[in-house]
Amino acid sequence: MIKNIGWFLCALLISGNAFSVDGVFVEAGRGTQTDATRAGMLWNFNHAWFTDGDWHVVGHWEASVGSLQGKSSAGNNQRVTDLGITPVFRLQQKNPSSVATYIEGAIGLHLVSPTSVYADRRLGSAFQFGNHIGFGILFGEHKQFELGYRFQHISNGGIKQPNQGLNLNLLHFVYYF
Repeated sequence: MIKNIGWFLCALLISGNAFSVDGVFVEAGRGTQTDATRAGMLWNFNHAWFTDGDWHVVGHWEASVGSLQGKSSAGNNQRVTDLGITPVFRLQQKNPSSVATYIEGAIGLHLVSPTSVYADRRLGSAFQFGNHIGFGILFGEHKQFELGYRFQHISNGGIKQPNQGLNLNLLHFVYYF
């Protein structure tokens, strides 16, 4: 079931303008003896908050499909499929002349399968929370490119034991249409 949903999300990524997608992204990184890769789509909220001054708060939805690959010497390394949906909120510069900077935070929902990344790292349930903090820049003539860093923690929030979770350091690249 999870793999079928993953293939569906991949097909949507390839289609580009499916459901008024505002951008696509890829991210990759490492953490807790795990390599992570993801691809996804995003949809802007098309609303800004706290707009006085040079900064404002904006946001978007991200839908992603990815892979977590265990890299532990403990053995039994698994490739875990990760599907996610996350609302992301940013404090971002308004109307910069060249490069716009931002800081962001998010808490999203993830489904993972299988739930064991390697022998010593079990996530306990398919349902996981994925929270992250990050920073980055938007650049290009129309700010159509973005490059950022994210620190992400994935765990089931104690819903089911074991709840060992994962910490990931991710590089994030976005292309906005």
